[in-house]
Amino acid sequence: MIRTVIGLAVLAIIVGVLALRWRRATRAHHARLDQLEVRIHVNGIRGKSTVTRLLGGVLREGGYRTVAKTTGSAARVIGPDGVEAPIPRRGAPTIYEQVDVVKEHVRQQIDALVIECMAVRPAYQKYSQDFLVKSDITVITNVREDHQEEMGETLAEIADSLSATIPHGGVLVTAEDRPALRDRLAHHAATRGSRFVYADPIGVDDEELRDFDYVQFKENLAIGFAVARLLSIPREVALRGMVKSVPDVGVVRLHTYDLGGAQVLWVPLFAANDRESVILTFQALAPHFPPGAPVVGILNNRLDRGRRAQLFATMVPTDLQNVLNHVVTFGAYEDTVIDTMIKGGYPEERIHRMGDTVQPDLPELLRALAELFPDGRGVLVGMVNIHTAQAEMLIEHFQSERDTHVDEVVMSQQPDRAPTSIQRAVATASYLPRHYLESANG
Repeated sequence: MIRTVIGLAVLAIIVGVLALRWRRATRAHHARLDQLEVRIHVNGIRGKSTVTRLLGGVLREGGYRTVAKTTGSAARVIGPDGVEAPIPRRGAPTIYEQVDVVKEHVRQQIDALVIECMAVRPAYQKYSQDFLVKSDITVITNVREDHQEEMGETLAEIADSLSATIPHGGVLVTAEDRPALRDRLAHHAATRGSRFVYADPIGVDDEELRDFDYVQFKENLAIGFAVARLLSIPREVALRGMVKSVPDVGVVRLHTYDLGGAQVLWVPLFAANDRESVILTFQALAPHFPPGAPVVGILNNRLDRGRRAQLFATMVPTDLQNVLNHVVTFGAYEDTVIDTMIKGGYPEERIHRMGDTVQPDLPELLRALAELFPDGRGVLVGMVNIHTAQAEMLIEHFQSERDTHVDEVVMSQQPDRAPTSIQRAVATASYLPRHYLESANG
């Protein structure tokens, strides 16, 4: 009996100590958030990482000392000078990573935080907004069919799930263009007392897209301009900041490579893995394809993404029949995927196995792909997922063929990508007398 009482007492003390530490940590976290002038939470199905980076560039160029944090293809923290740092992870990422980022990077001199939502389940999204981020402005980039297991089977249900990150008494910005979904988001904003802002891509000029050295979308820029207007940042300043921002590793960059004597345009479309995004991206990329060149699509299927594999197998005959001259299968589910495409009406002779059932080495893979471009030119599009043995082998080969390869962290350190205010400060310091700098630093 006495041992039981002592055990319960010790347990109560431990629980009390843990509760006290949790309360102190929560207060400290909220104090760091409350000191910020601007807090932006970026949610949505597609484009979150890109929009987070663009908004970080807008705020930095607009004079806000800004910390931005992305979660996408490569998790990064982007400092007030635009320089990036990878986020080390010892295990699977969790939403509490946001607390660690704020603790480490949000100091008294920081004005703004732009942070990509990590949560998928609606309850976690609500917790992220109400306790971890407490944003003034929430961005929902768009509503697409993905993560249905957690967010709902229909687009309306997915819109409802995403709405869990809308602030109370703040602002919701979205580029979702379908009126029914947009109205649904607006309704959720109204119930939280938040202002609704539609970032209309029709207001983005084609010339503004040409300032980017990678494939960019008007919807993303429209969100950047909308947030700039909310913060009274001039449009030309906002655009300059977005152009300076380093793109995410998942963006589409177009490069031509020699593939067995054929000049092939490589299109890494792995980040677009829902039906609507793929169709829209193909439409945006079409002007960049060589006229009349054959287009070969790679269906790159991961073993843990069975539902996505089935989605693309269905899309090929229904949506991409007239776009893809050939289809190559990488990774898992080859029998099922090929059977689905054939039953849907895609010609069997235009389907080529190069995945786990074949397990080709690099020379075999390159030779098989080159045979699909008999005229010496073409377009090769990677889709569905990025990580399989065949895709990683091909990507590594293409990277080795480039004369130079600069990663995003190195790119962010380029002086011309720094905010104008920092460039001016550096330029001014270089003209100051040495004795003035010594006295200022002393």
